[in-house]
Amino acid sequence: MIATWNRNPADEEAMGAAHAPIWRRMINVSLPHDLHESTVLDYGCNQGGFLRMLYDRHPFKSAVGIDIARESVARAELLKGHRPVEYKVTDSAASLGRTFDYAFSHEVIYLLGDLAAHARDMRAALRPGGSYVAAMGCHTDSAVWPRWRKLIAETSSIPIHDHSLEDVSKAFGQAGFTVAVRPLDLDAFMPVTVGSAYFPKVVDQLHYYSQDKVLFRFVRTP
Repeated sequence: MIATWNRNPADEEAMGAAHAPIWRRMINVSLPHDLHESTVLDYGCNQGGFLRMLYDRHPFKSAVGIDIARESVARAELLKGHRPVEYKVTDSAASLGRTFDYAFSHEVIYLLGDLAAHARDMRAALRPGGSYVAAMGCHTDSAVWPRWRKLIAETSSIPIHDHSLEDVSKAFGQAGFTVAVRPLDLDAFMPVTVGSAYFPKVVDQLHYYSQDKVLFRFVRTP
């Protein structure tokens, strides 16, 4: 386990605000409005922002967020307020000993070395018919990945891995999921940062959010 994912404390704190438009898009395209009887898992929850946003928009029955970063989980627990959410330090969804209706992750898969093991873990944590939506822009089919791989490695507290979209699809298909995918196709304005190392040109940012970054939906078969 680690303290935080990002070795730079300021960047760690800034991630929630930067990811908010993406979380909103994930919610809008993948969930029904009524979640009152539903349970939710956030795999790689960091400081818990996704589940807070989801509950405030569509209140759910209960949720669990898991992460390997101890300080991030502690921060998530501090910020959860009245929401029916638990946060735990672990990398195993199956170890929770319960099943969920929905699961989510945002840019977690490229940090996992064993895709097959992750797929089996998520299958154990979902009820039959339950779905796992995973946002992924850090993959070898992305035009920005060769540059991003070097940049992310400079700040990440854990190793990163090279996975293609085919690699991910195959792992989940073999684990007993039906696999679907769509572009994230972000429907929001994103701030343009002149001179960004991640997006040297505005067109790079537009291409990434309309084509490179995708949402996988894995539905557990019986």
